[in-house]
Amino acid sequence: MSQAATAGSPATAAPRVAEAPTRRRVSRAALRPVLMIGGILIVAVGSLTWWITGGRYVDIDDAYVRAAKESLATDVSGIVAQVPVHEGEIVKQGQVVLRLDPQQYQIAVDGARANLGGVVSDLIAEKLSYHRMLREADAKHAQVDSDQANFDRFANLVKSGGVTRAEYDNAKYQLAADREALDALNVASQVQLAKLGGNADVDVHTMSDYKMAKAKLDEAQRELDHTVIYAPYDGIVTQVDTVQTGMYLAASTAAFGIISTEHVWVEANPKETELTWVKPGDPVDVTVDTYPDRTWKGEVESIAPNSGSEFSVLPAQNTSGNWVKVVQRIPVRIRVDRKAGDPPLRAGMSVEADIDTGHRRTWSDLIP
Repeated sequence: MSQAATAGSPATAAPRVAEAPTRRRVSRAALRPVLMIGGILIVAVGSLTWWITGGRYVDIDDAYVRAAKESLATDVSGIVAQVPVHEGEIVKQGQVVLRLDPQQYQIAVDGARANLGGVVSDLIAEKLSYHRMLREADAKHAQVDSDQANFDRFANLVKSGGVTRAEYDNAKYQLAADREALDALNVASQVQLAKLGGNADVDVHTMSDYKMAKAKLDEAQRELDHTVIYAPYDGIVTQVDTVQTGMYLAASTAAFGIISTEHVWVEANPKETELTWVKPGDPVDVTVDTYPDRTWKGEVESIAPNSGSEFSVLPAQNTSGNWVKVVQRIPVRIRVDRKAGDPPLRAGMSVEADIDTGHRRTWSDLIP
């Protein structure tokens, strides 16, 4: 019995061994569509999640450090007398950076000051002259009264023969002549009063002649003051070697440049399609290529009201109908928060800016 049972056991076990591969094939066949559909769902959910959470940050690599810069010049001409700064020197606002020879302008100031003094003396003399004319007119008026009395007396005496006709005529002509002289003095005094602006006691410092002479003195003094060039703000002077002592510097000719060390910002040029949610005040992370391991904090200070091409020499003209649409770039100014000990930011350095708009997409954005 035991042998029969033993011999029969392989026959009974054989079907069980054959069922295992069949179950594995069934399991794999059933798992394959699940994995495919699941993979698609995972990708779809991941893409949707990325879309919902995306759109918040704007990465800009077309950005550069900018700084206030100026070409130092003056509106007067002269010989360079002194250049008290050197290339790359850090200067403070109000520091002298260049001097021209002031001699010719000092002479002009002295001449204008002397002319002003002469004008004041002349105006005072005109005031005194007006008062003198008034006194002369008063004296002539008394003379006319005396002539009138003599004429009236002679007119009575000539009828009785007390005076000759010649004496009467002389008295008549003398009265007429003195009246004309009085009238002339009155007219002259009125002319003099008009020169004084209608006020005999006018302050000479308010008169037009004085103001004109004073303006010439002020202009001469201004030109003298402009023989010295001062730093307009804190910064670093550059290209100083282009100006040497003894050379002639014409008016409005740039001497050398100055780059501000305080007024520094980042100018980014993102595509117009990236500015949908960007607004002033958005926080920004700034990375400078020169310092790859350092990040500055900042914020969007302003967004330009025009694209960069608007002020180009040859702006785009799309009215002909033969044109290709190009995505424009809008300048964005970013204020950088700098602290003591930060490495220097130099104008022209390449920058990468990451703007956090704070915007989050919603399901409603999927529905137009």
